[in-house]
Amino acid sequence: MSATATTPATTTRLSRIVVFLFAVTAGSSAGCLYYLQPLLHEISIDLSVSTATAGLVVAITQIGYLIGLALVVPLGDFVNRRRLVTGLLAVSSLALVGAGLMPGYAGLLVMVFVVGVSASAAQVVVPWAAAIAGPGERGTVVGHVMSGLLIGILLSRVLSGIVAEVGGWRAILFVAAALQLTMAAAVGFRAPTGPAEATDTSAHYLQVLRSILTLVRQQEVLRHRMLLGGLNMAAFSAMWTAIAFLLAGGGASGYNYSEAVIGLFGLAGVAGALAAPVVGTIADRGYLRHTQYAVWAVQILSWLLLWAGGHNVIVLVIALLVFDFGVQGVQLANQTGVYSLDDTARSRLTTAYMVSYFAGGVIGSSVGAWAYQVGGWSLVCELGIGSAIIGFVAWTVFARSERNHPVQGVSAHARLRGLACR
Repeated sequence: MSATATTPATTTRLSRIVVFLFAVTAGSSAGCLYYLQPLLHEISIDLSVSTATAGLVVAITQIGYLIGLALVVPLGDFVNRRRLVTGLLAVSSLALVGAGLMPGYAGLLVMVFVVGVSASAAQVVVPWAAAIAGPGERGTVVGHVMSGLLIGILLSRVLSGIVAEVGGWRAILFVAAALQLTMAAAVGFRAPTGPAEATDTSAHYLQVLRSILTLVRQQEVLRHRMLLGGLNMAAFSAMWTAIAFLLAGGGASGYNYSEAVIGLFGLAGVAGALAAPVVGTIADRGYLRHTQYAVWAVQILSWLLLWAGGHNVIVLVIALLVFDFGVQGVQLANQTGVYSLDDTARSRLTTAYMVSYFAGGVIGSSVGAWAYQVGGWSLVCELGIGSAIIGFVAWTVFARSERNHPVQGVSAHARLRGLACR
């Protein structure tokens, strides 16, 4: 990519309303990936396809999302983000309506693929928020937006069950379309313009994509976070895939809950996610390196609690709170570090990181289902503990090589104190 002159982005302290708008936008977009996940049985009956074939609906949606991450999100560094997000939300709304109206299975797959691509708006919003937040609040702002994204994922399963019980599986698609259209209007009229995103408007699109590979090659910190992020999302996906079997009574489980009740367990994850922005606040104070140790330790603890929760529902709920706090904490610490690397390339950094992150999710879903079938909940937890230990050890190694990297930073208070001592 040709070298270009860039001007430093001006940052202002974001209002709570704007942060809330970004969080809801990220959550509503990410939730579009999972609305149909609890309803696959109803889809298979309505469209006269097998359960396995119906399962492709979610897979195709996620494939569309990965393509959006790879091909759409990088544009956030080169075009007006407000227009990009508004356009993606509008496309999402139209695709959701189309999916709800499609009479056949093939047409449904086409529509949910478009839904997946347009859901990448969630990952345009995150670096957008980071770009316009002040340096002293960036971790906190990203934390709130990422919490909104995770809460959107977790609540989407709960909402879909409630709406489908009243109006059938197609009803949730129309409700989601109305929500996306509302968010498109809100972003278009209320979101700030922010700094000039078009750092190189003449850049060729293929050069933009190649520049992502260049960033991965040049940025050691990015490579570290990609590995840790993929491991983190693999654990998250494996747990939430396997727990559905556990709660449904599969594999001689002591539980035997209905689908509606199983969906409500996602609320425990929401509570854990709501507590996670504290990680971003701590990172803003200059303790990013220490925070990484803590959140991986929390994950190890959470897997032990999850294992015990296989036989005690109260312990299981507590474990879900701790687990989602740990997962979200790792994610926030990772993204705070990634977004500190290059102010002019946050969307491309997001693409590199999130492609690795969701690739880990695909692997985790497969491993979680396989592990539960082979060895039950105990094997799932054993693998989870192993992954958390690997993450902790990997971070210990990475932290040494990053010891003097500017991304580790120090708090604003410490910087001021250091200047005063000179």
